[in-house]
Amino acid sequence: MKTRILPIVGLLTFVGVFAAISLPGPASSAAADAGGITVQGTASVAAVPDRAELSFGVETQGQTARAALSANAAEMRGVIAALKTAGGTEVKTQSISLSPRYGEQNAVQAFVATNSVSAAIKEIGRAGVLIDAAVNAGANQVYGPSLSRGDQDELYRNALEAAVADARASAQALASAANLSLGRITAIVEGGGSAPQPFAAADKAMEAGPTPIEPGTQQVTAVVSVTFSVS
Repeated sequence: MKTRILPIVGLLTFVGVFAAISLPGPASSAAADAGGITVQGTASVAAVPDRAELSFGVETQGQTARAALSANAAEMRGVIAALKTAGGTEVKTQSISLSPRYGEQNAVQAFVATNSVSAAIKEIGRAGVLIDAAVNAGANQVYGPSLSRGDQDELYRNALEAAVADARASAQALASAANLSLGRITAIVEGGGSAPQPFAAADKAMEAGPTPIEPGTQQVTAVVSVTFSVS
């Protein structure tokens, strides 16, 4: 009797082990339930800048440090007054420096004082007027302009909406190719927007007095990563 039962028991044991190995575990189910499509959407909004910011500097020399700084202060007061009269706003000091200028044999020849201020103007058509006013008042250094939009945040939000729509179009194309039905959005990650970038445009140069300023067009870009459910 025992010799006949042993093979049957061994067979049952083998079948039980095989079944335990073949059954799918919970990890496989979780992987199957976590399906979806993740795509990246990008969109840009073009706009003409309506604000300019520039920097103006005055550099003066003197035989003494006091003389150089005093002459510089007098010139800069005139520049600041001219900027405000010409429509400049947010006028603020950027830097002040005073240093000796050396000649041969490391001897001090003179002292050099510099002072720089920045100013913004909301009418780009008057940016050239602002430059000319500052130079006529004594500024001998000009930097800029830095062009921007006053409604930058709103433009970026518009670009975000368009980027999500772009992501949906890409996801729909992928779902259709895979014979799937696109579902709701399950996750969105903002990829970060770019600062306004100059964009080649056919805008006519704006005549702003003797110094012309052309605003051109800028692009505000938004990038998002969107995950959609599928069925």
